[in-house]
Amino acid sequence: MTQYTNPDVIGDSPAWLSFIWIAFGISLTLMIIGIYYLPVDWWIKGYLYMGTLFLTASTLTLSKSLRDRHEYERLVNRVKNARTEQVLSKYEG
Repeated sequence: MTQYTNPDVIGDSPAWLSFIWIAFGISLTLMIIGIYYLPVDWWIKGYLYMGTLFLTASTLTLSKSLRDRHEYERLVNRVKNARTEQVLSKYEG
């Protein structure tokens, strides 16, 4: 009889989390500085700043939604596997 075991939950390492936050901060900072030093009118810079802000916010929202969907699917699969194991254990015993 096989028993359902929860997969080990392995999180991201602190080094990886540091890397992605530093990379995010650097890229956003360089984008803002690059827009600031563009030789164009202020309204074009404002448009680019708003575009950068919207793109950043939508990227964060998309990544959160994808993560939430993945976690939901894992939960549903764990429940289905537990039910299957329960039914099989009744018939095997």
